[in-house]
Amino acid sequence: MAGQSDSELSLFSAEELEFTAEDEIVEIVPNLKMPPLNLISGDFGPFTPQIVTKVPLWLAVALKKRGKCSICPPQWMSLEKLTQVLEAERDSQEMSEQLPFHYVEISRLLFEHARDNIPDVYMVRSLIEDIRDVRFHKVETDLEAFSGRTIAVKIKNLSAMEVNIVRPFIGRALQAFYKHDSPDLIPDPERVSDSRPQVVNNAPRVCLSIYKPGFIFCATKNIF
Repeated sequence: MAGQSDSELSLFSAEELEFTAEDEIVEIVPNLKMPPLNLISGDFGPFTPQIVTKVPLWLAVALKKRGKCSICPPQWMSLEKLTQVLEAERDSQEMSEQLPFHYVEISRLLFEHARDNIPDVYMVRSLIEDIRDVRFHKVETDLEAFSGRTIAVKIKNLSAMEVNIVRPFIGRALQAFYKHDSPDLIPDPERVSDSRPQVVNNAPRVCLSIYKPGFIFCATKNIF
């Protein structure tokens, strides 16, 4: 995890998210003959020329760099599917469930290393960028509802990269609203007896979670 000044709001770097996304399974068409590979994450292969095989994305990229395979773009990266997703995103304030959790990282890796295997690559890239813009606009709209009384925010179906960008802002925004907009919730020191012992860092906490199955990101703040 990348180091940050606030440990409670620490982020993953883009490289760390890509590293995680590289475990996603994709299909390749090898042009070499090779026995199965026995890896920690599982057995992959055997590899036979022109026979589709499923491998982790990192292995697909490694073979592609050496000219040993072509990578089959996932079905969600087709023009038809992306057009449907874009229309669904524009027609609803809810985030679409039709994209994988690591769609940003996967598409970036494929654009970088296997662009020659992606039909209509420029249109595909444009559609993905449009989808990202629409999704971030939805997040901005949701954040306009923040107030000093907001203690938690739930946004469903965010991707890993979107969570990584939005989460620290939401956590700091909630803390700032609490500090500046809710002074009535802060104890008045003049009403507290000097003889009364001070209690430090034992206030109850409220958890802010933005999650996807298997991934939970949580920031906390004190509530007096």
